[in-house]
Amino acid sequence: MGCFFSKKSAKEEPRTSTATPAADSSGEEAPKQYSWDTREKVDPKDYMLSGLKDVTVGRLPGTLNGQQLIIQDCENCNIFVFDHSATITVDDCVNCRVFLGPVKGSVFFRDCKDVRCVVACQQFRTRDCKKMEVHLCCATQPIIESSTGMRFGCFQYYYPELAFHFKDAGLSIFNNNWSNVHDFTPVSGENNWSLLAETASVSDSVPPPDPESDFKAVRVSAEASRSIVPLTRGARRKDSDESCLFVFFAGDYTTANARKLIDEMIAKDFVLIQTKEVSMRPEDVKRLNGDGVVDACKTMANEVFNGSKVFVSDNKNTSLRDVDNFFNFADMQMGL
Repeated sequence: MGCFFSKKSAKEEPRTSTATPAADSSGEEAPKQYSWDTREKVDPKDYMLSGLKDVTVGRLPGTLNGQQLIIQDCENCNIFVFDHSATITVDDCVNCRVFLGPVKGSVFFRDCKDVRCVVACQQFRTRDCKKMEVHLCCATQPIIESSTGMRFGCFQYYYPELAFHFKDAGLSIFNNNWSNVHDFTPVSGENNWSLLAETASVSDSVPPPDPESDFKAVRVSAEASRSIVPLTRGARRKDSDESCLFVFFAGDYTTANARKLIDEMIAKDFVLIQTKEVSMRPEDVKRLNGDGVVDACKTMANEVFNGSKVFVSDNKNTSLRDVDNFFNFADMQMGL
């Protein structure tokens, strides 16, 4: 640590204010007005859901606008937050269904039980929780602590404003570490967490809002084909030993091209394993798996993305090395 000092000049004249005091009609000086005096007053209750039971509640698009939210002491509730926020804490909730739109910072569940949720965030943590189902999009490694019966799946959700909310929260739809869970308090011989079955339905865990609720105007879908976040297999066992690395370099249509590639390859019965967007020239990266996937990707690159800057593994003998080298580098860049 360093310090910087300066000696005051002996010739320096005392500073005088150039501001002219305001006065009212009686000649008395009016009180000073500061910037915080003109700010819109915030009611903390607008950013809290507390002590609720057997109700459907939440926030509509445009009502949070990046503020934090506190959810606590709720029982048997359906909670929908269709907006982006700064941070969200969920405390002492039981038997609730929760959807949380993109969160710029952390989502922290504490002392919750029998909660099923769909969450998109920068950081996901739980402490002292039991029996949770989490369909997750998380930019960093999810962390559980003193929690049991935790099950994780990939985020699958859509509503019209969701893509804009991801952008407002500073989250990439391609950086999802949902299956890379770290157990801070492992127990020898026991598994505190597991992955949901690939057939697990988000709608079964968190049903859409009731048509008679305040959220009936929000058009939602939990179908994988409409999800803003690509559905990835993550850490589940692969069906084939052949994988392929497909890299899109930065360009005007990078995201659209990446989504088109995913749709085309899934239609050919290949499986998307993992995606990354990192601060290097390849902006979006797709890892695909299946017998014949290298040839299929090369054909796709030539026929569909002929005018785009791409990299595709040359052959199946070197493709695994390509995949490992890139994703190891990406993980180091992201601090995982």
